[in-house]
Amino acid sequence: MTMNLVHSGYEALQYELVQEKASALGRLGRRLEGALAALAACPRTADRDIRDGLVAQAGYALWLFVVQSEACGLNDSMRMMRAYGVPREVYVRMGPLQSPRSDLLQDCEHAL
Repeated sequence: MTMNLVHSGYEALQYELVQEKASALGRLGRRLEGALAALAACPRTADRDIRDGLVAQAGYALWLFVVQSEACGLNDSMRMMRAYGVPREVYVRMGPLQSPRSDLLQDCEHAL
């Protein structure tokens, strides 16, 4: 009886962990989509610092998404990048940021 409770508890925990991983992947996917949309909305002729910041934000969002994807056992990041339409300029900037900024889209809109 005790072993069944332990086994049942372990299975419940495993199920909750899988759910949380999937939920985090969904949130990070939406974050990546938002960062890519912000970048797409900022013309290449915009202020270089603003555009570079948006590329950096998208690279950071991509990095977070790829790390979580791999944690979920989804190891084909190139396929995922094609599915999301990740531009090369974002792919080459994939990685952590020193200080993430969320106000870059507003800066780009004001520059227009």
